[in-house]
Amino acid sequence: MIVLMHKAVEQGVNFFDTAEVYGPYNNEELVGEALAPFRNKVMIATKFGFNIQDGKMAGVNSRPENIKKAVEGSLKRLQVDVIDLLYQHRVDPNVPIEDVAGTVKDLIAAGKVKHFGLSEAGAGTIRKAHAVQPVAALQSEYSLWTRQHEKEIIPTIEELGIGLVAFSPLGKGFLAGKMDENTKFGEGDIRNVLPRYTEEARVANKALLDLIHQFADKRNASPAQIALAWVLAQKPWIVPIPGTTKLQRLTENNGAASIELTNGELQEIENASAQIQITGSRYTEAMEKSTGL
Repeated sequence: MIVLMHKAVEQGVNFFDTAEVYGPYNNEELVGEALAPFRNKVMIATKFGFNIQDGKMAGVNSRPENIKKAVEGSLKRLQVDVIDLLYQHRVDPNVPIEDVAGTVKDLIAAGKVKHFGLSEAGAGTIRKAHAVQPVAALQSEYSLWTRQHEKEIIPTIEELGIGLVAFSPLGKGFLAGKMDENTKFGEGDIRNVLPRYTEEARVANKALLDLIHQFADKRNASPAQIALAWVLAQKPWIVPIPGTTKLQRLTENNGAASIELTNGELQEIENASAQIQITGSRYTEAMEKSTGL
């Protein structure tokens, strides 16, 4: 993975996303080690907002003392003096967002953080936080099959001048055409419990994949490249963060940056996808309740 991240930098990638809870901790350590030689060339984003007990995530916690503790740990693991972008990983219903924003504001004043971000926050939460400490970026799921944020959240952040960092822009692999109804997920893979990845849903949602394949064939591109090019075409301030462990996929994904879909193609995709009903919610009901939306 260190070799892969070095290749990513060589190919022009300059923004890396991690979190203390990934691992927990191992991912930040890996990112810190891998990117140490390129510290002046890249931006690293990380996140706080969970209790971590016995090496596992254990509920949300954005109390000020936990935020400060998380930041000290992240600084050490990432081998940096300042965190470029610090997100609240998930909204904590037990802590006023104003207190969270105020704590990050203090960390910015102390020179430990450069920019404040939120993840999967609702429009009201974004406005309240932004009034205390300007929010630089919102990280939320956004792709050709996850578009509910277009109704209220994307207009809100556009109004406030906040960027969108789109996670799962390839639908956790589905929009890349790398799975079908026969695909088996490994133990611990979150797709085992998500409604959109049941065998029945994968069959039903093939219509969207077929549409992406049509445009991939026309443009001599891969489905993943078309899915990413679509995200990139929506707004200049939207940044997709596809993840991969394979050099071949890294190179393929980066190729999307050179594919500019025309207005006509975008309208064709819009018209065709509007006729496709996506089967299965993106999260279970319990998970949706915890996202703060």
